[in-house]
Amino acid sequence: MKHDESGEITEGLEGAENPMYEVGESVILQHGHMPGMEGAEATVSGVFATTAYEVSFNPTNGGEREENHRWVIHEEISESTKGAFEPGEEVTLEANHMEGMEGATAIIDDAVTTNVYMVDYQPTDGGAVVRNHKWFIEEELAQ
Repeated sequence: MKHDESGEITEGLEGAENPMYEVGESVILQHGHMPGMEGAEATVSGVFATTAYEVSFNPTNGGEREENHRWVIHEEISESTKGAFEPGEEVTLEANHMEGMEGATAIIDDAVTTNVYMVDYQPTDGGAVVRNHKWFIEEELAQ
């Protein structure tokens, strides 16, 4: 899986006020969205206030269906001009932090209004350092 490591931030995304972890702070990843994440040491590279969605979708590049993908944020959904989405709603993803995501039709599985974090981390499986991984929520990080 190839990730967008550009750190480019979606237009309209607001910085978080009083986040639990600040940019530059070291954290431990407590959730493994993919192999090599859980338990990895990371550095916060961005923190924003938004609604984060867990979604299921078929990648536009024909890849295997993604079930319960964590996380896509409100500003990365084409219909984001309306209020927060509810579980079961169908949306179009504008997120491009992994191949086949942009333009995919997705179903909202869960939603949480929170601070989201972009992080740089060294995978525990010895892989190359990942820069600007999007997204973690506060409950998935520890010191």
